[in-house]
Amino acid sequence: MSLYGSIKISSQGLAVQRQRMELIASNLANVSTTRTPEGGPYLRRQLVVEAIPKSEFEEQLHNFMNNEHDDLIKGARATEIRLDPSPPVMRYEPEHPHADAEGYVAYPNVNPAIEMVDMVGTSRSYEANIAAIRSAREMVGDTIELLRT
Repeated sequence: MSLYGSIKISSQGLAVQRQRMELIASNLANVSTTRTPEGGPYLRRQLVVEAIPKSEFEEQLHNFMNNEHDDLIKGARATEIRLDPSPPVMRYEPEHPHADAEGYVAYPNVNPAIEMVDMVGTSRSYEANIAAIRSAREMVGDTIELLRT
């Protein structure tokens, strides 16, 4: 893989992690939202990420047969935002304006502790991608410097 290819992959990783961080922030901001325009409580959002295959099937098969696994993937991309299917948290609050006939209010299925752990992981992944870009950039600079001398 070329240095420019690694920079491109890391930049795609940065974009994915930025999207994940935005969803986490949205989940945390709506932790108490009991009504949305769609009706019902806010539902936790999750980002679905997939690898971007580098080439057609025949070339991948050829690479696999020759044990050239490093070049099978050329990056990552976010494909969709999924709603968490877990049920809302039901709390007994008969005075709440959104309480049902039995006095229960449906709160979002967002767990702030899980969101904070996801935020730390996303932040670390973002930092790792930045470190990879810096390393590749330094290698390119060092190579240019060697060619000058």
